[in-house]
Formats: sequence, C-alpha cells, structure tokens
Amino acid sequence: MKLTVACSWLMLAQGAAGACALVATTLAPVAAHAQSSSIVAVVNGDVISEGDVENRAKLFALSAGVANTPEMLARLRPQVTRQLIDERLRLQEIQRRHVNVTDKEIAAAIHEVETRNNMPADALRRKLESDGVSFRTLVDQVRVQLGWLRVIRDQLGDAATITPAEVAEQQRILAAQTGKPQYRVSEIFIPADTPAHAPDAEKFAETVIKQLRSGAPFAVVAAQFSQSQTALEGGDLGWVEPNELDPGVARLVEQMPPGAISNPVRVPGGYDIVTLRGKREIGHDIGTMLTMRQVFLPFTTALDPQHPTEQQRSTLERAKALSAATHGCDAMEAAAKAVGSTRPVDPGPVRLETINPAAFRTLLTNLPDGKASQPLVSGDGIAVMMVCSRAEKNLAQESTEDIQRRLLGERAELVSRQLLRDLQRKAEIERRDGAATPKT
Repeated sequence: MKLTVACSWLMLAQGAAGACALVATTLAPVAAHAQSSSIVAVVNGDVISEGDVENRAKLFALSAGVANTPEMLARLRPQVTRQLIDERLRLQEIQRRHVNVTDKEIAAAIHEVETRNNMPADALRRKLESDGVSFRTLVDQVRVQLGWLRVIRDQLGDAATITPAEVAEQQRILAAQTGKPQYRVSEIFIPADTPAHAPDAEKFAETVIKQLRSGAPFAVVAAQFSQSQTALEGGDLGWVEPNELDPGVARLVEQMPPGAISNPVRVPGGYDIVTLRGKREIGHDIGTMLTMRQVFLPFTTALDPQHPTEQQRSTLERAKALSAATHGCDAMEAAAKAVGSTRPVDPGPVRLETINPAAFRTLLTNLPDGKASQPLVSGDGIAVMMVCSRAEKNLAQESTEDIQRRLLGERAELVSRQLLRDLQRKAEIERRDGAATPKT
C-alpha cells in the first residue's frame, strides 16, 4: 500500500464527525501505552518500548510501499527510536501546556487521510492491522503532530499574525525580482544535532533516498519521518528563491532536473533530502488550470488483465454506458452520486502541465470540455473523467494568502526547532538499546 498524502493531511479537518467511530475506542495518551516488550528508552520517566519502535518502522515501510523485512526494520531502527524520543518530548510539552487534542480532531485527520487516498471509512485501520501495524501507531503520531501545531502557535504569540505591511514588503521585493529564478522544492529534514547522532542520521537518509528513488512517494515519507514543520505539508517548501535555501541545498537545486532526488545534504542541525518539483521565473509562469469531475467504479478484487472476473467485466460495461450517456459536469455529479463513486467527484483545480503519465495528460488535452472520457482502467477500478473548464493563468503571482502562509511557515519552523532543542537539553533520556544519548 502506498498512501498518497496531500499537503494538509495532518491539519485539522472539518465535517468529519462521522469518522469518530474510527478511533473512539482506541484513543488514549501515547505515553500510557508502552507495550509489554523490552524497553528501548526512557524519556523523563516515560517508556518507549521495542513494540513502539517496531510499529513505527512498520508504518513507514507500509506507507512507503517497501518490503517489511527484518533488514529494512533494522536500518530504520536508530532513526525511528530518535524520532520517538523527540515525539515523546513534544507530547510532554503538549501535556504540560494542557493542550487537548480531542478524539474528534484525530478522527477527522485520519478521515482526511482516507479521503485523499480514496479509501472508505475504517479502511485504513483494517489495512494497517492486516499488515501487522497497530492502528494506535498512526493515532499517536497524529495526536502529537496536531498538539505540537498548537504549542508552536502559542509560542509564536503575536508573531503568528502577518501584518499587511509585511505582506506589502514581500510584494515589493517580488516585483523587483521579476524574471529571476524560483524553484518548487520539497524537503525531508533528518536531525543530527550532535556529532554522535550524525552517522545514524546519514545512514537513515541513505535508506530513505534509496526508497524514494525506487518510487516511494516523497510526501508520504516526509509526513512520516521529516522533523521539519514542512512534514505537515508533505515536505513542500513552496516556491523559493536560492537565497531562501541553505547554500548547499541552493547549489544542488540550481543544477537538479525536476523530479530528481538529492543525496543527503549536511545543513545546520542535520541532513536535508530535497526534490525539485519545478522551475520558473518570478512573475512568469503561464499554465493551464482545469476544473474536472470524475466517477470511479471500484473492482472487488485486484485486476488480472489476462483473467478479468465477471464483476470486472460488468464494471467495464457500466463505465462504457456511463461514458456514452453522460453530458456535462452536472450530469457527472449526478452519475457519481447514483453509482456511489468511491472517489471525490471534484478532484479540485488541476494544472494540465503537471499531470502524469504523459498519456493521461494528452487525453485531457484533447478531451472536449463537457464530454466524458472513455473508461480508464486501473488495477483497482475504472474511472471516467470530464473536463469542465480550462483557463490560462499566470501562476507565478503570489497571493496575499500565499505570502502569509510562507512567512508564517518560516517563523513556525524556527520556533519549533528552538523549542525542541530546549526540551532536549533539559530532558533526562536513558537509551537501553546501546545507543549514546548525549545532551544536545
């Protein structure tokens, strides 16, 4: 299973009350559920067990679609343990500040994961547990990340508000730089804040890179293991200029082709893994934006193209009939409701030039607006697509909201790293797996 995680999968979602049943019987503070196995570390009196480490490593392997083998789990173990130690420090700070993350909020965030991955309610719990991963592992991770967001917001205080004057200054700077290069970059930050931590961090970075280059989704890996605030956005830094990046990262980005995955880059506090998602000139980025509708008819079993089942044959006939009879986007929405489509009928704005694979991009380029596509068969079902509208837009013009989001993200990242370093310095951490635990 590869979970395709969009930028806001761990942010508070709305309207997910019906998903509360997902976790209503399993939620409890993470510190209270050390499994009955050997102790790996003790953090200010809270235990991290062998079971905790194994479950988090399995969650990563499953999410990234890599083999869940003893060798893979052994490679992940040192960094997973360190991540869990830092996570426990965050949780303790969340509890110290009496920040309450409700069951409903956690359920909404997990429901968001399922929705964005075209999964029905409760499918994620069933999938994880069928693969030997405790559902609590995901619940615990979501709890801490949501709570930490609030801690950072509180820590920022008045600095969490981006003033109109600050936005205007950024707009002035961008206008003066029209024509200069900008890069769309995503990152995975792996901390190594002492020399003793560096070998494990670098080894882990190399393991991550190998999986990314084998096809593991960057956003999923970032959400699981990046220790930057951008993890909540799938590692996305947005559009940045070279002077906004670490000099070593900037030199790489200027030379990388889009889609490439970097080697580990030593940066202050750890290692960065970056991917280049796009290049443009400030003020100039003309793209074609599509609005679309889709109907998805799932298979009950995975497709074997040489031996389709009767259900798969009948699904194809239904899709052909739907394609021939449906005209206009209102009719597509009605058809999706009528057949119980398991994917969102409106996938949101889509930029034509970024659609992959190329054959799908060509299909949408040539598909007349308001006309249903021929059935598009995949391993798990059949989709029928329709383009509702297309418009040429200059996408290089940062909106006020974009500027506010970028500035707030930069401030939050600085505060988050500083606060975690303070917690590490004050903590009593005992490692029982043979690893050193120097003060940072």
